[in-house]
Amino acid sequence: MAVRTKWTVEHPCGHEVVHDLSHRPADRRAGFARWLTERDCTDCWKAARDTGAPSKQEWLAGKRAQEQQAAAEWATQFCMPPLEGPERVLDWGERSRHQLMTAAHTALVAEGTWDDADWAELEEKARTITRAGWWIDQRDVDGTDLLELLEAANEADHGTENPFR
Repeated sequence: MAVRTKWTVEHPCGHEVVHDLSHRPADRRAGFARWLTERDCTDCWKAARDTGAPSKQEWLAGKRAQEQQAAAEWATQFCMPPLEGPERVLDWGERSRHQLMTAAHTALVAEGTWDDADWAELEEKARTITRAGWWIDQRDVDGTDLLELLEAANEADHGTENPFR
């Protein structure tokens, strides 16, 4: 069975477009299709670029600020340690960690079979991963895979402040 070449993408602008991705390597089509789901269709993108680019930038900045605030509040509420790494990726890492942990909780506890003790164990493992880049790298994984990914994390992913070294 061949990897499909045509992907139907629902763009945030509300348009649904069938994209022919046959010009891309097979192992990069799914990722590119996922990337497209986060962007307006070509026509809407061109219209925004030509007329309202500053307002779109303002909208994006506002959205990022809301996500960042939610991630910071969550980290405080659940005693998550600050992340380490280059300054330019710390906020992104925090948002990625929050989104992945939320997705994992939904999949494993709310919709799954895990109890509070199982979740507390995963949460403790998550606290030991303080490299922002690790969380960014995992941002697109399924929440049900988080425990396995945490167990696979190497020494470099555990920050300098890790009390378990």
